[in-house]
Amino acid sequence: MSTIPWQDKPENCNDVMWRYSENPIIDRYAIPSSNSIFNSAVVPFGDGFAGVFRCDNKAVQMNIFAGFSKNGIDWDINHEPIIMRSGNTEMIESAYKYDPRVVFIEDRYWITWCNGYNGPTIGIGYTFDFKEFFQCENAFLPFNRNGVLFPQKINGKYAMLSRPSDNGHTPFGDIWISYSPDMKYWGEHRLVMKPTPFEDSAWQCTKVGAGPIPILTDEGWLMIYHGVINTCNGFRYAMGSALLDVDSPDKVKYRTQPYLLGPAEIYEMVGDVPNVVFPCAALHSVEEDKLTVYYGAADTAVAIAFGKLSEVIRFTKENSL
Repeated sequence: MSTIPWQDKPENCNDVMWRYSENPIIDRYAIPSSNSIFNSAVVPFGDGFAGVFRCDNKAVQMNIFAGFSKNGIDWDINHEPIIMRSGNTEMIESAYKYDPRVVFIEDRYWITWCNGYNGPTIGIGYTFDFKEFFQCENAFLPFNRNGVLFPQKINGKYAMLSRPSDNGHTPFGDIWISYSPDMKYWGEHRLVMKPTPFEDSAWQCTKVGAGPIPILTDEGWLMIYHGVINTCNGFRYAMGSALLDVDSPDKVKYRTQPYLLGPAEIYEMVGDVPNVVFPCAALHSVEEDKLTVYYGAADTAVAIAFGKLSEVIRFTKENSL
C-alpha cells in the first residue's frame, strides 16, 4: 500500500490533531461542472488511492463521482458521475446521492451514501475497480443519513452505523447500529450514542453522526464522528472521537468531551454552509502510528487533518464524558 498522506505536527500546535498546511486539497471547482466538492470518501487502491466524491453541480444537484490519486492529496476526479448498474436489486432509483463512505470488505469495495428515494435514506453499492458500480437495495426506510459500514463482520454479520433523521435539515440525531446477514436485509437496530446535554459538552448537544469507517484498535473500535450545536448563527459542526466495544459496538467505552477539530480556518468558516468540519474518511497506519482524516470544509471543499493514532486514542480515554 502507498504511504498515507502525512505532515509532521507544527511546533506551535498544542492540539491532538492538526491541519495540512496546504488545505484545502480539493477546491470547489476541481471539475468543470462543480459548484462544490466535499464530504468525500478515500481508500487505498492499487499503488495509490481511490475515492468517491460528493460533487454538487452548478444547479446544486447532488451526485457522487469516482477519482484516483497516487499520493492521496493530488486527485484526478472523473468529470461524469458514477453510473450504477443493478446489484442485488432492480430498484436503483435515486433522486440524489451525497456524503459517500467507502470500505473494503472481503472481496470488494462497498459504498454507502445518502440516497434520495422518497426522502433521504442509506444507499448501498459496490465496486471491484472503481470503474463499474453496482447498486443494491437501500438499507433503511427514509429518513436516514450517515450510513457507515464496519470494515469486517461482527458476530458473523455486516454492521452499519446510521443516523435516523427527517426530510429536512434535521434538528436532532442519534447514532444507531444495525446488522445484516447479506447486505440486503437489515435489522437488530440498537442505539449507540445520543447528543450530550448542553452543559456537559455543548459542541455535540444537538446531533451526532458517524464519520469515517471505524478503525479496529486494541482499545476498541475508534469511531470518528461529527457533533453539532445549534447556535444563533445556525448549525456548527465539529469532529470528535469515541471508542466502541469490539464485540458489541452499541456500547460506548469512551467519548470525547472536547472536540478534536472544530471550524477555525477561513475555509472551514466561510463557504456554502459556514462553520462545518465534517469527517467522512480516514487512512491509518498502526506501524507508523499515523491517522489522516479527510473532511468536508464548509460544505465547499475537501481538507485533511493528521494525528498520531495512539495520541487520539489516549486523548479519547483521558478526556471522556
